Amino acid sequence: MTAPIGLVERLTREIVETIRSQNLQPGQTLPSAKALAERFEVTVPTVREALRRLEATGSVELKHGSGTYVREAINRRILDNPHYVPVDLAAAIELLDARIAIEPGIAELAASVQGKDAVQTMETAVDNALQLHTEVPAGHFHVELAKASGNRALHEMLVSLLAIHSRTQQAARFTYDRLRDHDEHADILDAIKRGDGLEASHRTRKHLESIRAAVLADWSERTDAEEATAAESLAATESPALTEGTEQ
Repeated sequence: MTAPIGLVERLTREIVETIRSQNLQPGQTLPSAKALAERFEVTVPTVREALRRLEATGSVELKHGSGTYVREAINRRILDNPHYVPVDLAAAIELLDARIAIEPGIAELAASVQGKDAVQTMETAVDNALQLHTEVPAGHFHVELAKASGNRALHEMLVSLLAIHSRTQQAARFTYDRLRDHDEHADILDAIKRGDGLEASHRTRKHLESIRAAVLADWSERTDAEEATAAESLAATESPALTEGTEQ
């Protein structure tokens, strides 16, 4: 029998409160489902249903035969939807337009903060632009830039945005020249190091607008090539029929 929705939601909140009150950190284990059931006076299946909800948000991880582990997402306020992964031109442009709207402001904030550790991390992340495959968020320059802003909400927003559109983001990495990407990241970082927020904002906007233009151009070229291939295939299919009609 499935537990009432209200009960599961209440239990989910109580489990989260338990994690926080006990100061459990990512990687640490929760009490067993049986122990939680006894504590909150519910059934074990109800506890497991609540834990599965938390697992769906990335807040915990259920390991069969090992236990339930806290994950870093437990502290996040903005969550992504991993099931929404369209890869088309509209999705790519939507992602880039959203980033153009928020990232220049993030860069300006990062320049005003100038955290030493954050700057060092960004210096390392700059070189990752030369790689075709870069995981989100580890080693991703723009994620490290958002973290350097000192604003957790902005950082989480960008991580979620890139995670939702991870396939689209990866497609953009293949489209944009890696060396150019690297150099533009370095220019943004240079402005941040100098504490020039306006310049950091300007360079970030220009960088993302250039990527947007490259994506549009690449998509247009691929569409033209696909249409040409389709036309050739159609012509090849129709040619024998035309020949037979002439002979008759």
